[in-house]
Amino acid sequence: MGQQMNLQTYRRGFCGAAIGALVCLAGCHSESGSTAASGSAEGGSSGKKLRIAVIPKGTSHEFWKSVHYGAQKAADELGQVEIIWRGPVVESDTGSQIEVVKSMITLGVDGIALAPNQKGGLVDAVSEAIDEGIPVVIFDSGLEPGPKIVSYVATDNYKGGQLAADAMAQAIGEKGNVILLRYLAGSESTEQREQGFLDGLKKYPDIRVVSSDQRGGDNATTAKEKVDQLLQVYGADLAGIFAVCEPNANGTLEALRNAGVNGKVKFIAFDPSDALIEALQDGSCSGIVLQDPVQMGYMSVKAVVAAIRGESVEPYISTGEYLATPENMNDPRIQELLHPPTIE
Repeated sequence: MGQQMNLQTYRRGFCGAAIGALVCLAGCHSESGSTAASGSAEGGSSGKKLRIAVIPKGTSHEFWKSVHYGAQKAADELGQVEIIWRGPVVESDTGSQIEVVKSMITLGVDGIALAPNQKGGLVDAVSEAIDEGIPVVIFDSGLEPGPKIVSYVATDNYKGGQLAADAMAQAIGEKGNVILLRYLAGSESTEQREQGFLDGLKKYPDIRVVSSDQRGGDNATTAKEKVDQLLQVYGADLAGIFAVCEPNANGTLEALRNAGVNGKVKFIAFDPSDALIEALQDGSCSGIVLQDPVQMGYMSVKAVVAAIRGESVEPYISTGEYLATPENMNDPRIQELLHPPTIE
C-alpha cells in the first residue's frame, strides 16, 4: 500500500514564545482558515478545552471543506475541543504549509492533524512538533518515514487507482489507448493512485498506456492546458483518460468538451465536483472514484484526542474508497459521497 505509518502516543507540551500574538491569530478568520469551538465534556485529563490544529493540503477545493466539516463534527461530539483550521490556499504551497505547522507549534496547540502536500517537505516540521510533545496524526496523504506519528487516516489510494483501472477497462471495452494524467511530484496520495491505476491495467493486455509522465498541476487551468496538448498528440486514437484528483479532473473535462470528444474519449475522475457529477449524468464521465472526506476529518480529530487522553489508536485508519458510475450514482450511499456536507 506504500503508506508510511510509524506511530506512538505523545504527551503535550508547548513553546511560550509569541503565544499571545498567535492566540489572537488563531481566533480570527483569515483567507486560508478559521476556528470553530464546541463542547461541554472534559477534553483532557485536566478538563480544559483542547486545541487541535487541522491543517489541510489547501483550503480552496471542495474536498477540504468536507474534511473541515468532519473535523468539526468530531469536536462537537467530543466536547471541550476547539478546531483551529488553517492551511495554504493552494495545494502546491509547501512553504506556507510548513509555516502553518510551525505557527501551531509556537501557539502550543494540544495536537495536530496534518495532510502533508509534500511527503518529504513536511518531515522536519512534523518532527519538530513531536519533539515539543505535540501528537501528530497524518491524514489523506502519507509522510516519508522518520517522525513517530500517532496514526495515518486515509483512503487506500492504491486501491482507488485500481478501481479507476477497472472502471476504465469496462468503459473502453478492455482495449484501446489511454492516458494517465498525474498530479504534482511528491504528493503521496496521488502517487499511490497513479501506481494503482498503472498496475491495475496490467491485467488488460489490449489496453496501452500512451502517456503517463505528464502532470496537470494543482488547478483546473493548468490541467486543461496539459490535456489540450495531449489531445493534439494522441486524440485521434485515444480511448480514455484518467485524472487523479478534483482540479485535474475538472480541467480534463473542460478540455474534452472543448475538443468535442467528451463521451467519445472515456473519462475516469477521482473526487467529485458539481461539474463532474453533471458529466456523470450526461455521459461525459464514465466513473468517479470517491473518498469519504467527512469521515477523514472526523477520524483524524478523534485519533488526536484519543492519543492525548492516553487511549490506544490504530496505526492506520481506513476511510474507504468507492466508485460512482452513471448506473449507481443515485444510490443513497453514493449520493452522500457525491454531495458531502462542507464548511465554507
